[in-house]
Amino acid sequence: MGQALPNGRFAVSTWSLHRLLGPVYRYSPDPERSAARQEPYGPGMASLIELPQQLAERGIHRLEVCSFHLPSLEAGYLDDLRGAMKASGVLFQTLLLEDGDPSAADHAKRDAAWMAGWIERAVVVGAQNLRVIAGKQPPTEENLSRALKHLRQLAKEADGSGVRIVVENWFDLLPSPRQMNWLLDGLEGKVGLNGDLGNWTAPEKYADLADIMCRAELCHAKADYNASGLDAADYLMCLEACGAAGYVGPFTLIYDSPFFEDEWDGILLQKTFIEEFQDRQTHARLSSEWRTT
Repeated sequence: MGQALPNGRFAVSTWSLHRLLGPVYRYSPDPERSAARQEPYGPGMASLIELPQQLAERGIHRLEVCSFHLPSLEAGYLDDLRGAMKASGVLFQTLLLEDGDPSAADHAKRDAAWMAGWIERAVVVGAQNLRVIAGKQPPTEENLSRALKHLRQLAKEADGSGVRIVVENWFDLLPSPRQMNWLLDGLEGKVGLNGDLGNWTAPEKYADLADIMCRAELCHAKADYNASGLDAADYLMCLEACGAAGYVGPFTLIYDSPFFEDEWDGILLQKTFIEEFQDRQTHARLSSEWRTT
C-alpha cells in the first residue's frame, strides 16, 4: 500500500470542505430543478478557486470537485480553475457528477445525455475522471441492464477525450458486490470503479469491500465518527479490506462530520491514520522479507 503515485497518495473531495466552501449549485437533468445558488451550509469562507493552494499548503496534491461546488459552467471559469490547479501543482483527479440516473425507466435516456454533456466540461477543467451515478433504482435485472446500456454509451462518448468514466458502489442499484461485479463485467473495463468505504453498512461491508476493491482505481476513504471521534476500529477494518484486495490507488479523504469545527482537522486526522496504517504494513512486509532471507 506504500507504492508511490504521481502527486502523492492522497486527494480531498470538496464535499469534505462543504462548510468552508459554502454555496452550492445543484445542476440537474430535471428541468424543474434550479441550479441557482443556495446556502444550506452557510455563506462559506473560501472560494473553490482558492482551494488548490490551500491543499498544496497542507501537502496534498490531488483534488476531487463535486459538480454542485462549481459556481459557473462557463468555459472561462473552468479554464481559470484549471489554471489555479496547475499553479498550485494540484492534480484534478475527478469531477464528481452529483445527479442523473441511467437506471430510471422514465428518464434514463434524458439523464444519460445530460451526463454526456459533462465530458467536455471535464476536459476543459483538466479532470482525469468523471464519476457518474450508475443508478438509483432497485437492482432488478431490467434496471441493471438499462444502466449498463447507457453507461456503455457514455464510455463510448468519452473515448479519446482523456477523461475516464468511473462509477461507485452507491445508491440502490448497487447494494452488494454481486450487482457491482455484474455491472463491471458487462462494461468490460471501459468504465472504472471508484470504491467508497462509507456507502455500504457494517458488518457485511468489510468482506464486500475486499470483494470489489481489487477492481477499484480510486477510493473514497470516508471515516465514520461517533461521540468519541473517529471510529478507528471501523476505519482500520476498511483499510485492511483494501489491503486484502491489493488496492494500490489514491485515497480521497472524505470528512463528513460535525465533530471538528474546522473541517481540515478531520481531513488531516484521516490522512495521518492512513499513513500510520501504511507504515505498519510496510514494516510488517519488510520484517517478513527479512525473516525469509
